[in-house]
Amino acid sequence: MKTAITAGTLFTPLERIDFPFVLIDEGKIIAVSSRIETELPFDVRHLDYPDLVLAPGFIDIHIHGGSGHDVMEADDAALAAVETGMAKHGVTSYLPTTVTAPEDRILRALEHLGATIAQNGNTKRPHAIGIHLEGPFISHAKRGVHPPENLVPPNKEIFQKYWDASAGTIRMMTIAPELPGATETIAEAKQMNVHSSIGHSDATYSEALEGINAGADHATHTFNAMRPLDHREPGILGAALTDDRLTADLIADGVHVDPSIVKLFLQAKGPERAILITDAISATGMPEGTYKLGAFEVEVRGDRCEYQGKLAGSVLTLDRAIRNVMDFAGWKLQETIRLATFNPARLLGITGIKGVVVPGCDADLVLLSPEGHVMQTIIAGEICL
Repeated sequence: MKTAITAGTLFTPLERIDFPFVLIDEGKIIAVSSRIETELPFDVRHLDYPDLVLAPGFIDIHIHGGSGHDVMEADDAALAAVETGMAKHGVTSYLPTTVTAPEDRILRALEHLGATIAQNGNTKRPHAIGIHLEGPFISHAKRGVHPPENLVPPNKEIFQKYWDASAGTIRMMTIAPELPGATETIAEAKQMNVHSSIGHSDATYSEALEGINAGADHATHTFNAMRPLDHREPGILGAALTDDRLTADLIADGVHVDPSIVKLFLQAKGPERAILITDAISATGMPEGTYKLGAFEVEVRGDRCEYQGKLAGSVLTLDRAIRNVMDFAGWKLQETIRLATFNPARLLGITGIKGVVVPGCDADLVLLSPEGHVMQTIIAGEICL
């Protein structure tokens, strides 16, 4: 049976439609209009949310875990718990993100995640739409909490090994562009439709440009694990903030970057090139305590996740990131939603499938209060929250 969804407002997010009517059949959106222009068919299941905002489901391109589990556990039940937790916060698609670890552990995680993606997952849980490989091709100087003994210089052959283990499902790779072999690896990844994201890097401005010229098109958790901005040597940050060939993401939790820097970032990248991520770890949605990030343990107190005094991921959720942007930068809900829906979908080349509410796209949707709180999550046309 077809499903008709009506609400107070729809943010597609590129367009606002008041009193929207969205018709769904077999997990796909088949019609979008206004109730003012459309009569409700009699032979449909009708879901009505008159006081809520309808929007595309959120897409998190950088998430390590949640609900007590890590995506590197290579375990079906653990991944299901992570996905169930994400759905509570409006996420309907994501890139499970690995961390630097011994090669055998990375390969095992990639094999499990790749097989999961190939099976297309449970339609009532968020879909893993590809893998984000964060490490081991990163800088020792800006490694953050990634274990130094497992860092590896960028290498096309090693990347091919990871690609094969994932069954061709790696969609993004964080890489330090200044490292020997980086530009060649970036160029190789581009040929395989893998997005190279510059990050965990001590690159100078010219070294960052070399990576961008080789094909890098994104920047990972801007400001964090990057050479600081200097007015005479702008470094990787100067490139991330000013080069329009790059989209860039940010952890807008008020911990990783000050609220004023969130506003600065958004002014620099604008509504078209900014993306919100969580960088969430297994502790997300859990009480304070000790949790795993890859192979090491992280102490969580309040909103801070630390390993040996360094920040180690976050407990941020994507809906909270949206509310924070509205608070920190004074943005409205519609333009902020774009940063977690259309923009990541466009980066990944899937705007004909996800990240926007138009006919032909997957019926992955979220119902929000006007303040940005998630009230209902719908995946492939089915209520999952």
